Amino acid sequence: MIARRYAPLLFALILSGVMSLMVSGVATFRTMGLVPNFASLWMGGWLSAWALAFPLVLLISPLTRRLVERLVRPA
Repeated sequence: MIARRYAPLLFALILSGVMSLMVSGVATFRTMGLVPNFASLWMGGWLSAWALAFPLVLLISPLTRRLVERLVRPA
């Protein structure tokens, strides 16, 4: 098992991976259609998107948490 102190990194890794996978799949399909090499085009797009998405999630998530705290009522 992974140590709890790495939980935010693991969360960002999984979240950015899944989201970039889905978005790049939709974008690839809308651009290229269901072509014979769709999977390789999708994976190429996904890997470059994930390389950008992971560090962005690490940078943006603390800001997003603060914004959400300002937008919701206190408990």
